[in-house]
Amino acid sequence: MVVMCLSVGTLMSLDMRVNQKRLRQDIQENATFGSIDADEGEGRTVLTGSKADRLVRERFIDRLDDAGLKVRVDAIGNIVGRWNPQECDCNASPVAVGSHLDSVPRGGIFDGPLGTYGALEAVRALKEEGYEPSRPIEVVCFTEEEGGRFNIGTLGSSVATGHRDVEEALALTDGEGVTLGERLEGIGFAGNSIVDARSWKAWLELHIEQGTRLREADAGVGIVDSITGITNCEVTVQGEADHAGSTSMCDRTDALAAGSAFVLALERAAREEAANSDAAVGTAGSGSIAPNVRNIIPAKVQYQLDIRDVTEAGMDRLVERCRSALNRLEQTRGVATMLDRYRHSPPTTMSERCTGAIANAATKCGVDAIELHSAAMHDTANVATVTDAGLLFAPSEKGVSHSPKEWTDWEECAAATAVLGDTLRSLTLE
Repeated sequence: MVVMCLSVGTLMSLDMRVNQKRLRQDIQENATFGSIDADEGEGRTVLTGSKADRLVRERFIDRLDDAGLKVRVDAIGNIVGRWNPQECDCNASPVAVGSHLDSVPRGGIFDGPLGTYGALEAVRALKEEGYEPSRPIEVVCFTEEEGGRFNIGTLGSSVATGHRDVEEALALTDGEGVTLGERLEGIGFAGNSIVDARSWKAWLELHIEQGTRLREADAGVGIVDSITGITNCEVTVQGEADHAGSTSMCDRTDALAAGSAFVLALERAAREEAANSDAAVGTAGSGSIAPNVRNIIPAKVQYQLDIRDVTEAGMDRLVERCRSALNRLEQTRGVATMLDRYRHSPPTTMSERCTGAIANAATKCGVDAIELHSAAMHDTANVATVTDAGLLFAPSEKGVSHSPKEWTDWEECAAATAVLGDTLRSLTLE
């Protein structure tokens, strides 16, 4: 679907005006916390429970307070600012909007903060134009979306949606053996309120695309129709250790050589699957070699696989092709193999109610929009399982993300925020 509208250059004609300068200031000031030295661009490292995390949270709460929103924090550190105008039905299910403020190590300044501060700016713009929603609006910042410290992404939203138990989440330990509960206590963000996404009438999230499709289409907003599913597998290839000098090439059972053939088979299978679905990808992103000694033939290799697609069938096919490749290696190379599919997150479809509202808002705001899928995981994937959810993208320069070179033009940030705000308006009129 393509929504034919005006370009983002017509920002001054937007029906719902946002304060671009204020939004830019929010994102840039947020970027000063956890800032890093970078040869190019502007980067930050904000891990859950760090000093930088405390500072970004405190500033966000200050900005929520300044906007007249009532703030609460739950046990997992999720932050919510509630706008409850006198004229609205305070008992009605709220519409929630937001994202996250944590980052990967040496990440960029837009991934997450555009969504949280864009949400706040959309609410401020609605308030300043005198709009009063018929139901409350909640601006949300989820904890540990990136998984940078506790190795579990979208953690805060998994608790808010009831997919993960609070006590289980708080007991998670980081690389230093410190629990999430202890980290949150240490920065003063172990709250006692409740954030329950199941009570929301709808949810919206603005995020940078982390790809090039919007740039290629010269569009200002992406309307996400689905979020990719993710399957993680651990592959083990067992060979036989022997002397690298005295063992002839025909007498070897080299686990690394066999494992390398497997990685190439995975790449080939993913490329072929991508001919049917451009969302299909397969990656062997982590590996280990044992005994990992220069003059010993490798006895064992293990790989961690990341397989994604917007269909269950596509992911299943890639996993089965991995199993077939391993079976061939057992027959041709004499190795023993094992594949453990230890994690599976299904693809998520966005609500037609929300995607339609985003499309209408883009038309009203005069911003070109295209429909596309998300190749990355977001908190919205969790929230979409318990209420209507919508996700919209702003363009990413050269598709770069999780890097100091991550960039979205400020005019594009403001245009996407205007579309977010007008979508929020329509959903709160219902």
